[in-house]
Amino acid sequence: MDKQKTSLKDRIKRFFLAKLRLSDQPVVRVYRGFGNDTQLLIDGHVFKRSALARNQYRNIDIVNLLAVLRLFLVKPYPNALVKVYFGEQVIETKADSNGYFAITLTLTEPLPPGWHRIKARVVSQTITPELLLAEDEGKVLIPDPTPFICISDIDDTFLISHSSTITKRLQVLLTENAHSRKPFDGVVAHYKLLAEAGSNTQALNPFFYVSSSEWNLYSYILEFSQKNGLPEGVYRLSPLKRLTELLKTGRGKHHTKFDRIEQIIGLYPTRQFVLLGDDSQQDPVIYARVVAQFPEQIRCVYIRQIYAPNKTRTEKIVATIEAAGVACCYFAHSAEARRHSVATGLVQA
Repeated sequence: MDKQKTSLKDRIKRFFLAKLRLSDQPVVRVYRGFGNDTQLLIDGHVFKRSALARNQYRNIDIVNLLAVLRLFLVKPYPNALVKVYFGEQVIETKADSNGYFAITLTLTEPLPPGWHRIKARVVSQTITPELLLAEDEGKVLIPDPTPFICISDIDDTFLISHSSTITKRLQVLLTENAHSRKPFDGVVAHYKLLAEAGSNTQALNPFFYVSSSEWNLYSYILEFSQKNGLPEGVYRLSPLKRLTELLKTGRGKHHTKFDRIEQIIGLYPTRQFVLLGDDSQQDPVIYARVVAQFPEQIRCVYIRQIYAPNKTRTEKIVATIEAAGVACCYFAHSAEARRHSVATGLVQA
């Protein structure tokens, strides 16, 4: 009788999960990693419950609402045993209490520039022989020796998000989708110019996208970026949030954003960087701090003007950045940023 009740409960649970397009099978997701001549940085999440991939993008409010909500209905798999494979190398690690794992893989010899394939597997810790629970393939970037590397924010830097007003941000996030949302006019063209500057189509200036948006939105942001033709890059997002924390989406601890940028710059100590952000939250403050710590490595800073109440404060920060000898453009339209890039010799007209 108990088995029948449990079975019925499971069937009901599976029914509702299927309707919500959620999976209750273990899933591992490997994010895009990056590295240099000596090491690769690889991370990802393990889930007990996760959202199924969205295949259709009908712009219907209720469909868009459910699609976003399911991204925040994920259930992490704490302490899962993860094995990461790169060539003949295998590194074993455990996910933390939020299902997140991160490893540093030491290279035996330098890799050629470009993207390199990796694999992650989640295996049972209680069954012998080892039982495979989930696996995923990903890739890691070894940047080409190009003139500079770009580090860009996402929300309200290239993706219109209304981050300064939580009600507007939620309205856009919950009623639109990765195909219906729009980038700012001219931003994609500017980013493509930056990617191609002083380089060629085989060796583009790499992009890192560092945001306060959560890992919940990784597939959403990646789909938006690919749909709109933004330069391919590595994404460094903020810790997962649960559905009860949805009102706080995009409002992660900003010091962790600085830490992620510091990690990227620190991994490439001989490279030049271009920083791109906006004035809706803390990008100007963070970028001024980055300039103060790495003055010789920052080539230029771009700040999009979208939130008028922060204009005076941002102008003072821009002056501080320029006083440190780093070019800075505080602009309202991407056309201004593009002209600045040409005028300073960052890109060709």
